[in-house]
Amino acid sequence: MSGPYDAIVLGAGGAGLFCAGVAGQRGRRVLVIDHTAGPGAKILISGGGRCNFTNIHTAPDRYLSANPHFARSALSRYSAQDFIALVDAYGIAWHEKTLGQLFCDGSARQIVAMLMAECGKGGVDFAFGKSITDVTHADASFTVRHGGTLSSAPALVIATGGPSIPKLGASDFAYGLARQFGLKVVEPRPALVPLTLGGDDVLFRALSGVSAPVEVRCGKAKFREAALFTHKGLSGPAILQISSYWRHGQPIAIDLLPDQSPQWLVEAKRARPRSTLGAVLGGHLPSRLADALAERIGLSGELANLSDRALLDATRRLSDWPFTPNGTEGFAKAEVTVGGIATDGLSQQTMEAKRLPGLHVIGEAVDVTGWLGGYNFQWAWASGWVAGQAL
Repeated sequence: MSGPYDAIVLGAGGAGLFCAGVAGQRGRRVLVIDHTAGPGAKILISGGGRCNFTNIHTAPDRYLSANPHFARSALSRYSAQDFIALVDAYGIAWHEKTLGQLFCDGSARQIVAMLMAECGKGGVDFAFGKSITDVTHADASFTVRHGGTLSSAPALVIATGGPSIPKLGASDFAYGLARQFGLKVVEPRPALVPLTLGGDDVLFRALSGVSAPVEVRCGKAKFREAALFTHKGLSGPAILQISSYWRHGQPIAIDLLPDQSPQWLVEAKRARPRSTLGAVLGGHLPSRLADALAERIGLSGELANLSDRALLDATRRLSDWPFTPNGTEGFAKAEVTVGGIATDGLSQQTMEAKRLPGLHVIGEAVDVTGWLGGYNFQWAWASGWVAGQAL
């Protein structure tokens, strides 16, 4: 099938492919345009190549947006269970890793193949390796110039994502296009990204490669998972999670021993009076980290010779250890983008621009950002599905 088209989808990532397949199977003639050589670049590298394709705990409160209620409609109309049913229908084996995160047993390529098969069922056309040089709107029709070709349709879907992971071809293209058509953009910043440290915190760089289960807090947000010390600062799941909430200049606090009571060092002194602080910490934390913390706290000698007050103060410090990141590792290392095309200009039910009928925005391009662990893919499927139903 070739044009004329009912809809043109810009971007062959998860949201764009899913939207195109849904619309195509509803009888719409759909063209997907992408400047990369093939579909699903981010899908293929996600989850270590196994694609963390959804999360069974998906709920609106797991998403950041200037309007925290915006995602509710799409997420309720196309749920994680709906996508799991599709994966099952294609015979793709999967497993739950931790915290509701679902991964393919095999390869992320299976998810891309499934999405392309869904597009095939809908007769979707593709134009890969075609840079989009111009997009215009006149007489209730959108016209896209791509690689010397002009294609037109009454509906246009912006599904080109955000600027995270530019080596895969990601850019801020969606934001420029949105502004061209009168939509606002919430300041984009890197999310699910490692944090960098400077100043006094640089001493922790000597612990590069050390990981420990912690609880990390920033403002009202808190996450309990592993943190990893790196040669640049802090990473690991807990840090990636909190990075979405962190703003420059804010401190973060880490509870290095979230399972211990406020009295535990005093109790350790009674049980093991000849032990040192470093030795006791080493029973709960990696030895390099335990030694570094004991040195920073500055309590040397046997526990028997330390006052209960000093040990209680040490416990408080370990449960609320402050770090002030001096930045992040940027969009190059960010898994997703916080911010994006403002939701106040879009319909929750259809992802359509309120002031320009026919223009839809879905996926990461929108100011909706999920937690780590399959939430962003579920937003891609849900926002793509509701737009596909509306085309």
